[in-house]
Amino acid sequence: MAFEANFTNKFKILNDPIYGFISIPSELIFDLIEHPYFQRLRRITQLGLTYLVYPGAYHTRFHHAIGAMHLMQRAVGVLRSKGHEITDEEEEAVYVAILLHDIGHGPFSHALEHTLVRNVDHEQLSTLFMERLNQEFDGKLTLAIQIFRNQYTKRYLYELISSQLDMDRLDYLRRDSFYTGVTEGAINSERLLTMLNVADDRLVVDAKGIYSVEKFIVARSLMYWQVYLHKTVLSAEFMLVNVLQRAKELSSEGVEIPGTQGLRTFLYEDPTWEDFNSSPTLLDTFAHLDDADIMAAIKDWCNHEDRVLSDLSRRLVNRRLFRIELQKEELDTDYVDDIRQKIQSTFGFSTEEASYYMIEKSMSNDIYRAGDAQIRLLFKDGTVSDVAEAADQLNLKALQTAVTRHFICYPKEVWNPKK
Repeated sequence: MAFEANFTNKFKILNDPIYGFISIPSELIFDLIEHPYFQRLRRITQLGLTYLVYPGAYHTRFHHAIGAMHLMQRAVGVLRSKGHEITDEEEEAVYVAILLHDIGHGPFSHALEHTLVRNVDHEQLSTLFMERLNQEFDGKLTLAIQIFRNQYTKRYLYELISSQLDMDRLDYLRRDSFYTGVTEGAINSERLLTMLNVADDRLVVDAKGIYSVEKFIVARSLMYWQVYLHKTVLSAEFMLVNVLQRAKELSSEGVEIPGTQGLRTFLYEDPTWEDFNSSPTLLDTFAHLDDADIMAAIKDWCNHEDRVLSDLSRRLVNRRLFRIELQKEELDTDYVDDIRQKIQSTFGFSTEEASYYMIEKSMSNDIYRAGDAQIRLLFKDGTVSDVAEAADQLNLKALQTAVTRHFICYPKEVWNPKK
């Protein structure tokens, strides 16, 4: 994808609703932001279909990337003020790495991960995008890529980008809380930033910031169950997955599926990770995909001749979402079979068609992980301790245990409250 750098003044200031004015720190950062690969993030929602539950959650991956870069600027300043050497080259590299850390996200972010591109996650695609940009920018991203891959000598620079207390999480928790209106997720990111430090080449938090860290972990837990894993959001996003999977199945059978050229590539050719590595044009095709491709296609599919594709599309467009039942215990197999039979009899579906109308899955989430990925506290005597061991709140230790929920989604028409 050819790109010509803009030669106007590149030291711009952006006005962000979370942090106020954000400065663009270098000409390279400006040119990366201006690049079509990055501008595409304006058209990808940060929280997928969460806006169907929280109407304000229309913010994008562009917002988040810029916000995370701003926090990285603050983090670098704090660490330098505490005597840790970060060269000018390392500084720009961590800005580039955090700016581009989510550039590989596809339409609707996590909602369609592994759906449009099988067995390929956004981190892999982010690396591909960074490598392509590195070629276009004459190797200026080489150090950023090393840090992003945790291949650089200073490990704490990588942990600023990817850890349990990185700039990514600090921004998305505060930003998602703001746009959804879920105040339980609000965190004091400025306090956490001022407490950052380095010990033995690892990112740590000064011990006096322990209560801010506790609040951060608890807020993340609350956001997962109230926003990221909200049951209605789960229903909507798995319905979206089923719509795309139905379109893929029909395309594999030679049925005509309308869509943009980029979307049709991923429906009909069903590329894999190997294809991305062997085809020089496939990444550019992916870079043309965003939320608009998907929603325009789904609106068109509302009138498709295939009754499953058209009905599921209409349900999604008109927010007629499946009912969802969520519980701690595994679902009773007889109950699941009963739901399946009711779907077939109610709509006259075959077993294969009915499979798109029942979603039976489980999800697990561990909010805080101990071990090598732990959040470390640095005490005045130089000792370092896991925050879960030093915290006053007993629930932090409980949050180390993965929580599993089982759920089933199906059309409300077949719900029997007297079951």
